[in-house]
Amino acid sequence: MRIAILSFEYPPETGFGGIGTYAYYQARALAKLGHDVHVFAGATKPGVFHSEHEGVKVTRIKRDGCIDGMLENARKARAWWFQNRITTAADAFEGLCKAHAKKPFDFVEAPECGADAAITTTMLNVPTAVRFHSPARLIMNIYDTPKIDRVLTAFAEQLAINQAAVLTSCSQFLADEVHAKMGERDPIHVIPNGIDVPLFDRDEGIDVHARFGLPKDKKLIFFANRMEERKGIHIVQKMVEGTLAKYQDIAFVFAGRDLFGYMEKRILPWVKDNQLQSRFFYLGQLQLPEVRACLKKSSIFLIPSLWENCPYSCLEAMTAGRAIVSSDCGGMPELIEHERTGLLARNGDPAAFVAALVRMIEDDRLRERCGAAARAEVEKRLTDVAIGKRSVDLYQAVLQKKPVVAERATPPKPAGADAAAARELADLRQKVALLGADLERTRQDLAMAKAARPSWKQALRQVLTGKPAK
Repeated sequence: MRIAILSFEYPPETGFGGIGTYAYYQARALAKLGHDVHVFAGATKPGVFHSEHEGVKVTRIKRDGCIDGMLENARKARAWWFQNRITTAADAFEGLCKAHAKKPFDFVEAPECGADAAITTTMLNVPTAVRFHSPARLIMNIYDTPKIDRVLTAFAEQLAINQAAVLTSCSQFLADEVHAKMGERDPIHVIPNGIDVPLFDRDEGIDVHARFGLPKDKKLIFFANRMEERKGIHIVQKMVEGTLAKYQDIAFVFAGRDLFGYMEKRILPWVKDNQLQSRFFYLGQLQLPEVRACLKKSSIFLIPSLWENCPYSCLEAMTAGRAIVSSDCGGMPELIEHERTGLLARNGDPAAFVAALVRMIEDDRLRERCGAAARAEVEKRLTDVAIGKRSVDLYQAVLQKKPVVAERATPPKPAGADAAAARELADLRQKVALLGADLERTRQDLAMAKAARPSWKQALRQVLTGKPAK
């Protein structure tokens, strides 16, 4: 197949988030499987730039022109997220349109976040898979954004969602949220994120002790994420207070962008006042090889997020075989099975995190057992090639117009489940499969009517009223 991936985020130039990491692993995995893959990504300077890496063609685009002029009022209204969505969609459309005219694509994949496919799904007749990562309608209220920006951003994302040939999600939690809170009626196929294990295991020759001054004689508790409340940064000070004084053989290491000055203005001054500089380290934003090197030297990985789906920070810690202490929010229980592949703490509760950290710090065997089980889980079901194959199988079924039952997450069955429970689960899955088949038939019956809908008006109506399309 000839597959296009639209993703403003793509390493190394714009690879600053989970969507970029996913696009990178997915593009390379599809190329490994023998497909012709072309990524259309963002650029940091004006122009169009072409390159090829590891069998993947990459076109980076940044245009300054009429679109920017049209968005002047959006900027004045502080609708910066919306401005970003529209410019991203316009750049992606320009690149894809030219490449498609030379040699047509069989399928396009794009994230909903970023609205990368908002224009291409309107202007080009190419089957598109829109993948849910973090929809604006579900997360923008966490940030200090004006209502006009929330409405317009959600509208831009909704355009691509409404016109997609198939919808996917990286977690069952997120798929259920989209159905319940965004009124989406089409099936959403749950395909988790995947990771390139051999690439992760590669020794990059980075000595984190020499480069960052990290102590060799202490258990390192590592946090690698953006320094913002959505990622739980506002409750870590209490975790540090609850453990550093009790255990002299631990140190905390934090890495990530401090976009809102939380680390600089609140936590680091507290660290200095309490003379904890030898046991608390803030490394700033790191490159992926540096993050991996820190992970491999850590004892515990910390994920105190308030909202997550299928984060790469967790996948990387699992691949490194680290003991993980995570919040029980969102899709985390689909990755971390409590007391088998890590420990789950109550979302937003510092005391629960302290209790989980204490267990991990004191119990060497628990850390080793959870780390080994986490690594095995990645090798079993979360490799990049396995995820790429599941995606291709779905896309080919859509192209061949075969009935497709929406895939649901199937986390490992808890140890000790009895035969009766197993039979009940099998019966439930069969009923879900039959229901999924019925939904798919209904979806196909509505396909022609859907194509005729006034998609722009429909998307805006959905965002403003919260009601699904008729």
